[in-house]
Amino acid sequence: MADMIDRRRILLGGAAVAGAGFVQINPDFLISSAYAQSGKEMVFLSAENITGNWDPTAHTTLSQKNIEGYVMGFLTRTPMKLEDPGAVVYELATDIKLLDPHRLQIKLRNDIVFHDGKPFKAEDVKATFEYGSKPDRPAQWYPGPSETLTIEMPDDYTVIVDTSKGGYPAHLFIFLASFLPIMSAKDVAGGPGGPLTQRLNGTGPFKFVEQRGNATILAAFDGYFRGKPAIPGISFNFVGDSTTRMLSLMNGQASIVERLEPEQVETVKGNPKLTTNEVVSVENKYLWFRCSKPPFNDPRVRLAACHAIDRSLILDLLGSAGHASANYVSPVKFGYVDLKNYPAFDPDKCQAMLAEAGFPKGAGLPPLEYITSVGFYPKTKEYGEVITSMLNDQGFKVSLTVLEPAAWNEQLYHRPGGGPGHMVDCGWSTGSPEPDLILRTHFHSSSHRICGVEDAEIDASLDKERNAATLEERKTILQTETMPLLASKVPALSLFTSVMIHAMQKDLTGLYIYPDGSIDASKPA
Repeated sequence: MADMIDRRRILLGGAAVAGAGFVQINPDFLISSAYAQSGKEMVFLSAENITGNWDPTAHTTLSQKNIEGYVMGFLTRTPMKLEDPGAVVYELATDIKLLDPHRLQIKLRNDIVFHDGKPFKAEDVKATFEYGSKPDRPAQWYPGPSETLTIEMPDDYTVIVDTSKGGYPAHLFIFLASFLPIMSAKDVAGGPGGPLTQRLNGTGPFKFVEQRGNATILAAFDGYFRGKPAIPGISFNFVGDSTTRMLSLMNGQASIVERLEPEQVETVKGNPKLTTNEVVSVENKYLWFRCSKPPFNDPRVRLAACHAIDRSLILDLLGSAGHASANYVSPVKFGYVDLKNYPAFDPDKCQAMLAEAGFPKGAGLPPLEYITSVGFYPKTKEYGEVITSMLNDQGFKVSLTVLEPAAWNEQLYHRPGGGPGHMVDCGWSTGSPEPDLILRTHFHSSSHRICGVEDAEIDASLDKERNAATLEERKTILQTETMPLLASKVPALSLFTSVMIHAMQKDLTGLYIYPDGSIDASKPA
């Protein structure tokens, strides 16, 4: 990738804004010719089910986000490497630059068509931005709601994002340009319940054909701007059991599988027909506290629970599937830093915080439910049992509930009264370097996702970093104020950063797998 990086910087008032490298599209990190020439359909086995609602703004389900990666087009893509987390790859956009602190200009390609034949134009970007920022969208596109945005279209292939009404800087959209797939203005006009919910209609290398039970069927798109992909089609299948996925790969029924268990990695390495791909991901795994219900409405109890957990034992269980992290965002996200005050395993501090909160040695704490899943994330049941044991050792009265992915998804989100359980295991992954897609999404009181925290001090700090005039100023606020504040109030505990591990048939090597788990399989025939 290094030879492809264009080190142009975005100019703001004559000063260079660091942290916004751009990569020109010419990806040679694509599917191998051996597999492509065979003309075989690619069979992908997913560890997570889909929702059935195809509107990209209507869900936060990673399996569907990965399907969108094949079908939909994005203004930019983000390789997100540890050494260059701010780099982006132009796709539907050809140039992005700040005109002034509140106006960002985006130039678009003029040779793109949607799968239904509609030409891609500025109206589609405008419709996507405005629709995706509505407050009723589960995958709401921050930094602010639609009424704070003004989208200008000087011509069919130019978009100017004006944030002056919202009072926040336009440079936030540099990273957000990689988050939402671009939808057709015609589809958006149908609103929730319209065409967006019924099928995907994008500009990407593969088009949506049908949903066939647990299989999503995609076909190569003849009109793709880089050329029709060599792979004729993709069957994206939900298989909830990791052993079944691995057996299907080993007997040749599957082309590629995700979310390998650590011991399965060794099995693959011993098979001459298979290979693996490992990448430090954008996904952190969290222990989310239900902050709106006792006892975790008290940050002292939350902090006590964090000091009861030895995260090194979890990493030992995960092996190559986990990467140590001491922050609320992945190391490949903008602004990451190892936080000095991130809560570490310390039983004495745990007991001191419990006593200060009025629960000496756990006396008086209610029974607590910890909800996790099995079959999607590696080792959740095993490390859930370890966490449960460590919490019980310190006086917490914790029981572990283990659910299949579909049932677990139903229990996940915050509801009136706090939602099911008291703690929930869940990861969060977004295909953009933007840290607020984690921080503001989950920890600002205007957004109730999983933990439901409402804290004026956290809100003020999140507003401050969002409104910083430059990316460098924003990074400083994130690293010295906002992130340390979150570590002191722990609305959730980030346990580790996931390492995305895929196994595949050896003749499928050459796929580029992004740090969010989506795959580029677009090499032309």
